[in-house]
Amino acid sequence: MQAYRASIFHLEDDPSTIDGEAHAFHADGLLLVEDGRVVACGAYAHLADELGDTPVEDLTGKLITPGFVDTHIHFPQVDMIAAHGEQLLDWLERHTFPAEAAFADRGHAEQTAEFFVEELLRNGTTSALVFGSVHRVSVEALFAAALKRDMRLIAGKSLMDRNAPPGLTDTVETGRADMEGLIADWHGKGRLGYAVTPRFAISCSDAQLAMAGQVLAEHPTVWMQTHLSENIREIVDTAVLFPDAADYLDVYDRFGLVGDRSVFAHGVHLQGDAFQRLAKAGSAVAFCPTSNLFLGSGLFPLESACAHGVKVGIGTDVGAGTSFSVLHTLGEAYKVGQLRGESLDPLHAFYLATLGGARALGLEDEIGSLEPGKIADFLVLDLAATPLLARRLAAAKTLEDRLFALMVLGDDRVVERTFVAGVERHRR
Repeated sequence: MQAYRASIFHLEDDPSTIDGEAHAFHADGLLLVEDGRVVACGAYAHLADELGDTPVEDLTGKLITPGFVDTHIHFPQVDMIAAHGEQLLDWLERHTFPAEAAFADRGHAEQTAEFFVEELLRNGTTSALVFGSVHRVSVEALFAAALKRDMRLIAGKSLMDRNAPPGLTDTVETGRADMEGLIADWHGKGRLGYAVTPRFAISCSDAQLAMAGQVLAEHPTVWMQTHLSENIREIVDTAVLFPDAADYLDVYDRFGLVGDRSVFAHGVHLQGDAFQRLAKAGSAVAFCPTSNLFLGSGLFPLESACAHGVKVGIGTDVGAGTSFSVLHTLGEAYKVGQLRGESLDPLHAFYLATLGGARALGLEDEIGSLEPGKIADFLVLDLAATPLLARRLAAAKTLEDRLFALMVLGDDRVVERTFVAGVERHRR
């Protein structure tokens, strides 16, 4: 058994929907881990008798939290993060598609995958829902890199059979064959999972979307991920391509892609009726504030989505997103709320990044908090990682004040250690 003594914080429920406290905080806490799972988590004074002869690692002054859950990120866009200019559709043509074309090469895919998963861990992300390129080898390389580190990673190859450059399109037949092969080889291997991944409606024909829905129905334990209602021009172009659909969400719904294992990135321009339908289906939305700001896409209505009962997680959306850091992304989510006249509570923000993200993926029984029995994915955060952060936190009067300072001033430097299934996978 491993034992860690530090301040400990995690969410036990959604603080925006319940009366009373939805979190647990132990100023002097103890986390016990055995065989990769949490055995106990609570106040040191209450748990010390359970230690026996187990040595305690004293991390006094640090904060232990669950690992972060990133519900939307693009593996093949690492090398064009911070690419200047354009909004969504022109940005894809100018920057994204040329970068993704390189992933036809297995060596490039493998080298990038190693960097990508290390960067996730360095930023405290222990679970992620990831887009691959259209190439099967890109997802194979990513799965192999994550499997070596026992990460909880769900990914899929992008489906694109139209409106993409040569070398970045597949067909209904090749898309199905690639997915069936990836599911057979990787889904359920270690902590890996497969996600059926239509890039977005614009890139997929009716036949491609119908095939995606068929594969999803034939493999009920896989996930579905795509983009929805991100950009005004994208919405208009989608309506032209699918004139019989009632709206953008209906495009996916008519092909069987809206369900309780579906995660839709962005949803910036969705309104009440669409949120109601998503909530009824049990689908989730990935809130991606840095990319929505970077591409000028708009301001996600978080309060409206939550009020309708939609599951919401946080997404860094690299490479339109500007940072792998979930902490930094939470700070930008707060700014988006301010522009909408809403104030994101720091407890709710950390919920989105941990237990909320786990619920968005249907994995709340496995990850997202430090409750006994869950897999021990956790972080050790350095509350004095920078002089400014140390000074600000020294003046903080409440837990909420400390958490807010972390999400506004924090970044990868705060993540001192990252543990995956009880094994240290990163140390700053």
